[in-house]
Amino acid sequence: MAPMLLLFRRAFDAGLPSREFSDQWKHPNDAFSVLLILGGDVVARALAQLVGSHLTPVAFSFANERYLAAVLGWVAYAISAVVSTIGENKLMPPADFSCKVVNGQTGYVRDNCSWIIGRMVRDFETWMDKQPRAEAPRALPPGSSPNPVQARIEEIIELKWKELRERASGNGQPEPERPPKAGLCVSVYKAQKPTKGYPGYDAPYIAGLLTCIFQLAVAAIPCGIFGDWSILLVTGAGIVLSFISGALPRWSKEKWACRINTDKVFVLTRGNGSQHAIVIQGAGVGLDLEDLAAADTSAFDERGTQLVVVGLGFLWILLLITASGIRHNTWFLLAVGGMGILQNMYVTSKSRPPRAFGVPLEFVEVIGKPKVMEALFEVEDRYPRLGKSILPIFFPGELRKDEKEKWNNYEKVAKERSEGKKSLVTSLTTNAEASNSSQ
Repeated sequence: MAPMLLLFRRAFDAGLPSREFSDQWKHPNDAFSVLLILGGDVVARALAQLVGSHLTPVAFSFANERYLAAVLGWVAYAISAVVSTIGENKLMPPADFSCKVVNGQTGYVRDNCSWIIGRMVRDFETWMDKQPRAEAPRALPPGSSPNPVQARIEEIIELKWKELRERASGNGQPEPERPPKAGLCVSVYKAQKPTKGYPGYDAPYIAGLLTCIFQLAVAAIPCGIFGDWSILLVTGAGIVLSFISGALPRWSKEKWACRINTDKVFVLTRGNGSQHAIVIQGAGVGLDLEDLAAADTSAFDERGTQLVVVGLGFLWILLLITASGIRHNTWFLLAVGGMGILQNMYVTSKSRPPRAFGVPLEFVEVIGKPKVMEALFEVEDRYPRLGKSILPIFFPGELRKDEKEKWNNYEKVAKERSEGKKSLVTSLTTNAEASNSSQ
């Protein structure tokens, strides 16, 4: 009982917790630790989204622990950029969405490593019906849908559902649920003249510029009211360093590391089980997406860029050490970093159309069927060798006898057309040579 009596007799300082809470909320200690939720990978992705021009408005954001147990944000990105540039000879982060790039004529399949292609496939459903059409709007058939791909998906789902209901009704089973997706939709687009180094002057880009302006405005408040210029200094220096980091010419070279003016036809797809296959016709002006998918940076051995990246990493560390000494008006510092975090996350997650990456496209048509094999047959009918090129992706196993026969017939027709074109070219060349010799 004696210990219990001592416990009840103990005098509690009821005001101590209140004072500590009050001090913490007036001047939050370790304000940077609150910003640990943002890592260097988010900053790298935000840069990958917007780089291209000399001005890349990725807002300044940073985070650290007081005892340097962890360093994240722009500081973490700067350190990882040094390692990546020197060790891997690259600035661009790897593609954050897995997909495949198929040559529509040869059938060669390449795993994608390009940021641009990965984002195009990831965000396809947000831009698939927003591309200009190859034909003029007045030439569209009466009653045609303004969203042809989505309309075709709905038609296929309805057809599948009708078939399932009829089958269930015939077997005396309850009505099945509506299928969540279509069989296969092949959307065909034609490339327009691309623009390498185009950052996409859209909402994410403008949001970056506005965020930087608001950050400076917030950082100037303690300077104007209390004469504390430390937060304004740190914020201004951080914005300058972030702009320099995004202005390196190497970004543009890596992001658009490919040839242009190609006649190839490419198919972009997530792989087997996906309801979408994106066909892009080079049309003699487009980017070579096979080159782009490789994301080969071995040719860009630039010592100057490496030295600049190392120098920026050193300056970011100096800024981190300087900012760690701020003890007053830390709410303003927290607000500046918070705005940067929100802008970085917004840019990283925002869906953007191909035009924002300098890859303008025109919509041609959509081919879709409830059965995947039927869709591939129709694609092959309209575009020889194209359906065959993606057949192994959607049907990696053994084909039925009738399916094999049909694909063999397609192959014979394609060879005959190819030989006919070769003979025509040879004949034209011979006639031209004969005409020149006679002159």
